[in-house]
Amino acid sequence: MVRWCYKVLSLALVSALLVVTGTVAAEDQPSGKISLFVTSVAAGVGAQWGRGTLTLNNGKHYEFTVQGVEISGVGFSDARAEGQVYNIRDLADFNGVYVAAEANATIGDGPGARTMRNERGVVINLSSAQQGVKLTLAGEGVRIALK
Repeated sequence: MVRWCYKVLSLALVSALLVVTGTVAAEDQPSGKISLFVTSVAAGVGAQWGRGTLTLNNGKHYEFTVQGVEISGVGFSDARAEGQVYNIRDLADFNGVYVAAEANATIGDGPGARTMRNERGVVINLSSAQQGVKLTLAGEGVRIALK
């Protein structure tokens, strides 16, 4: 339990630091596109899981899984998202923990957007249409792993 709490607090700290550096900068290099489907359930601290496809600019497709932690969330949602991926120099750079700092509320059907960055500098800009009811008040982290 203590180890799990430590991970949650660490993700919150990294998320807070990304408030300043979380957006895509002019020097970020487009690498491809991403599409994913994620389910979230939360009552305070919750969980996310899902799957997706990374399509690089060279046309190659890679499947991946998504698992995550959500801080201060309430509710449930299913989200389909698409977006751009930046700064993949090596395919292994895509793997890792991505964090975002934002407040995002959805009631019923509605759009959402977020920017996430991993420890290797890969940036993902997503836009989504969420189903269900969900309120996210703090940073969240997701682990993305290629299959």
